[in-house]
Amino acid sequence: MTDIAVFGSLNMDLVIRVPRVPDAGETLQAHSFMTNPGGKGANQAVACARQGAAVAMIGRVGDDEFGSALKTSLEADAIDTRSVATALASTGVALIMVDDSAQNRISLVPGANAFVGDEDITRLQDEIATARLLLLQLEVPMDTVLNAATLAHSKGCSVVLNPAPAQPLPDAMWGLLDMLVLNETEAALLCGFVVDDINSAARAADTLHRRGPPQVILTMGSEGVIACDATGCRHFPALKVKAVDTTAAGDTFIGALCASLARGESMDAGIALGIQAAALCVTRAGAQASIPRRMELLSLASVDRPTTVALR
Repeated sequence: MTDIAVFGSLNMDLVIRVPRVPDAGETLQAHSFMTNPGGKGANQAVACARQGAAVAMIGRVGDDEFGSALKTSLEADAIDTRSVATALASTGVALIMVDDSAQNRISLVPGANAFVGDEDITRLQDEIATARLLLLQLEVPMDTVLNAATLAHSKGCSVVLNPAPAQPLPDAMWGLLDMLVLNETEAALLCGFVVDDINSAARAADTLHRRGPPQVILTMGSEGVIACDATGCRHFPALKVKAVDTTAAGDTFIGALCASLARGESMDAGIALGIQAAALCVTRAGAQASIPRRMELLSLASVDRPTTVALR
């Protein structure tokens, strides 16, 4: 039985730690290099599973060593990979530079992710039969994401979209979403104005909420989280930690939030859990390697109660 079906990307991350981002034409000595299972879909699947949800992954890898390693890694977290197919392409790869301020810059080669299509929608139909929610991102073709959302919506399965990498959404997508979870960059692209503080984030979340999704969750890193629904907008403060690497922090937040909702917990409880999970994630290096397990969060401080944000 599946709690959460994750339809999305699987990548092998090639992570280089650098003192700073090199200038054009510059060769810069790096601190270290590592490979790490990744991809927004796979990261979110792992984050859900490590918070106790029963997860099925739907996507594609290549017929290569990276593909085999990614499936084995997911299975180590008890994620059902029967719907992870093999494409006649290389496995997706992400090159990630992490600087000394813990900020990352990512270049992505889609590989097999670009071939996710109608056959995978057929596999999804079986997975959502018992699932409470479908979790989507945009590292696979947009038409396929729209078809997946349409199928889940027709079956009464809640649809959660993380619109990353940032890009415009088809008009038909807005009415299919039960929840939109995004960061400032993605919100700015979808709203058409700069999102750089709590007030502009609340205005952006409200704007997106009015387009259809009943719940809009906007993450702001160290500034916390804005949640917007029919009752208005509220701000959850972040936990203060020393960041080492922000890779997968957003995916960790989303996975913890969705796992909480799949257990029937409240939205505010899910957001608080997501904030705790993301706070621990950024204190570690790597993508999936940094995603915490549920028991690890018990030692963290509680998240303060949210405060209402008046729209300006």
